[in-house]
Amino acid sequence: MIRKIVLFIMVVSYCSICQAMDIYNCYKTKEKIVVDGKLLENAWKKAPELIFLDMVEGSVPALKTTAGMNFTRGFLQWEFVRGIEGSIYHSPSRVTPEMFAKFGGDLNRLRKPYPKYALLNNVANLTGIFSEEDTTTAKVFLWAMRFIEENRIFKPLFLFIDSFIPHEPWKAPDSYLEMYYNNSDYQGRTILHAKYTPVDDQMSEEEFKHTVAHYCGLVSMVDTWFGYFIQKLKRLGMWENSVVAVLSDHGTNFADNPERIIGKPHYGMYPGVMKIPLMIHFPEVVKGISGKLLYNIDATATIYTMAGIKNVDVDGKDLYGLVNGSEWQERKYLTCRYGDSLWYRDKNHWIIMNIDGSARSVFDLQKDQRCQKNIVSAPESKRAIEKAWKHIMEDANGRLSDYRNIEKTDALGEKYPEKR
Repeated sequence: MIRKIVLFIMVVSYCSICQAMDIYNCYKTKEKIVVDGKLLENAWKKAPELIFLDMVEGSVPALKTTAGMNFTRGFLQWEFVRGIEGSIYHSPSRVTPEMFAKFGGDLNRLRKPYPKYALLNNVANLTGIFSEEDTTTAKVFLWAMRFIEENRIFKPLFLFIDSFIPHEPWKAPDSYLEMYYNNSDYQGRTILHAKYTPVDDQMSEEEFKHTVAHYCGLVSMVDTWFGYFIQKLKRLGMWENSVVAVLSDHGTNFADNPERIIGKPHYGMYPGVMKIPLMIHFPEVVKGISGKLLYNIDATATIYTMAGIKNVDVDGKDLYGLVNGSEWQERKYLTCRYGDSLWYRDKNHWIIMNIDGSARSVFDLQKDQRCQKNIVSAPESKRAIEKAWKHIMEDANGRLSDYRNIEKTDALGEKYPEKR
């Protein structure tokens, strides 16, 4: 019998893109939400964008967030670390022409920050980093360590740590970059955010090596600060009574695919994007590695089980049953939709499809685990494509919305009747 759990922790490298539509003015009253004068318990599910006010009607808006990205919902304490990616944090006036040229910026836009120029904001935010402790990664984990020290008297606890890095911009501190690339004579650009296209169309081979090294350096930095966090748990005597899950929403391609794509375009769901880490520490469970087909939503189901919360309708599978040798019903396949592209894999095939059911890529995993040889045109692929389409439609309850000719949807993903 596992000992009583006192702390549940999820560590995520998260990024998402949402389009905000109509705006609703909301404020909370006990467990309900008032939306434009109407009392609705589940308003957040329907509102494309919410502006949450304080508990008292008429207060100044405290938080603006799109529905589906309301990260603070249900939490009693939270902190936002500013300065990630192209957020408008530090002034673009900090950026000099010499600095901007190093990052491949358009010098004609240097003193024209509006409309928003993401690269300019990226570089401006980097000007505030003088040491490793100034990075958003360090700040996030330092805050997490302070949280567990201040709140360890409360049991149980749930802590969600969102380490946006190693998402773009790919700029690692020098000490981490030099772990993977040490060329003092490098004269190329520092590419913070590559185009999601074939790498050979946008950068030299040396620039590509430099870019990959920055990404690897950022991963190592996250790993370092996560290690500091684990050390803190152990020093406080909380490690052996904690469940700690580490996962990501996606990976990224680095030309390790037949199209030599870098980044994560919707049609590029190769292993670099789709094979993501999922590591969970359970007290009193022997360490091991599983090759089962899992979704990251399995971590959610696992947390519910470990917290003793029953009869909750979630799609994920409890992983504790897998690791402790009890009952576990293995999946036979996985499916995913990203934009207007679809993905399917089982033990035999890895398939990338268009929204209309036509296949872009088929790989034989028994012969080609790294997905390097596209056999979509081979006669033997037809049956695999039909099987994939059948399972995708089953998982989609028989309907896939087609967004190719429209630009916007509501918060639930329902398309508007006409293009806006």
